[in-house]
Amino acid sequence: MVFDEPNLVSTAGLVPVLALAEAAGLARLAERHLSVPTDKGANAGLKVASLVAGMVAGADSIDDMGLLRHGGMGRIFASAYAPSTLGSFLRTFTFGHVRQLDAVATRFLAELALRSPMLASATPARSVVIDVDDTIVEVHGYAKQGAGFGYSKVRGLNAMLATVTTPTTAPVIVAQRLRKGSCGSPRGAKRLVADAAAQVRRLLPGNRPLLRADSAFYGRGSIWAAIRGGCEVSITLRQDATVKAAIADIPEQAWIPIEYPDAVFDEPSSRWISRAEVAEIPFTAFASGTPAEQVPGRLVVRRIPDLNPSGQDGLFDVWRFHAFFTTSSLDTVTADKTHRGHAIIEHVHADLKNSALAHLPSGKFTANSAWLVLAVIAFNLTRAAATLTDTTLARATTGTIRRQLIAVPARIASSARRLTLHLPLAWPWHDAWIRLFHSACDPPDWATT
Repeated sequence: MVFDEPNLVSTAGLVPVLALAEAAGLARLAERHLSVPTDKGANAGLKVASLVAGMVAGADSIDDMGLLRHGGMGRIFASAYAPSTLGSFLRTFTFGHVRQLDAVATRFLAELALRSPMLASATPARSVVIDVDDTIVEVHGYAKQGAGFGYSKVRGLNAMLATVTTPTTAPVIVAQRLRKGSCGSPRGAKRLVADAAAQVRRLLPGNRPLLRADSAFYGRGSIWAAIRGGCEVSITLRQDATVKAAIADIPEQAWIPIEYPDAVFDEPSSRWISRAEVAEIPFTAFASGTPAEQVPGRLVVRRIPDLNPSGQDGLFDVWRFHAFFTTSSLDTVTADKTHRGHAIIEHVHADLKNSALAHLPSGKFTANSAWLVLAVIAFNLTRAAATLTDTTLARATTGTIRRQLIAVPARIASSARRLTLHLPLAWPWHDAWIRLFHSACDPPDWATT
């Protein structure tokens, strides 16, 4: 084996994906909004584009950015920076620069949404869902600023995300924030919820989103930020004395069997035979506060039998309850089923950790914060590219999209000053790749007058 072929590339899928990024103005937006000092931040647009390109191709550390400088990559891409240069660029970031990069991510997502069906119009108007949750990104060593042990008992940094989902599209990340590892989940949630609601209003005007979150985000700040942002809420509650008293007030006849694992549909009665049941009762959030702080709504409760570990039947039923507070007008069963869909954000966490967020590569906290924002940009760009193929890839994981569309080897040939990419014969996803290429790289249609 000899590594001596200058006309090969291992990631030909970057050609249409970066063409899409260029059309959406990634480099231009970074140049306009980033004010990183010129000694390290010169050509900020190209450096941001290089970092995102490396992440799309599978980079999860600074050294992996060397993937952009092999074989014939220099013939199809200009200004692929060395990993050391990109690392120095990230280390110049301050908190203000990270917020500037947030602005770039917000505007870039809006441009992607105009050029791809990644956020197809949602109908009816209440079918848009915003999910908020946090996750711990494990780190090692004592040189990581902000690293600590949080609720998971794992040393790491805390990444909080907000995603938006419609009935026909996969989740897209609309807001993100990196926090120190020892912080509580609700820290900074008010600002993140407000940012997410504002972004969804811009992306999907005319919709009234439903904000879903777990009990850690049940607080005045988060809920009122969602309501002021035009959202309804569906948030899990802790089983405190007030909630337990409300559950105890639900009459027995109010419980409705629901479709649940191992449920059976009874045709004669047209109902599900299930040990899982739901009911609701009026509930006012923050009732102990001032009238201006109180939020009227409903307490929706799901109960399932608490089985005896020994397998013996008890003398009477013992139930486990799961309660959440909602301001939506969905019926009880639909509200419960919709709330259970909040688990979809865990797939986004896993997807990011299987890609660029597998590591937080710098010892500097602000550099890692910028890395998170860039990882989100790469995630959304990959999702947008997949939706242009008109295939099931639109709902696939980033790893699947990368394997089928990005990590495609190609040989470069030139004739009459024209470059041709020779891709593998009988590539299983040939048609999807061609559709992506033509969608991203074809010239625009002729203007009509």
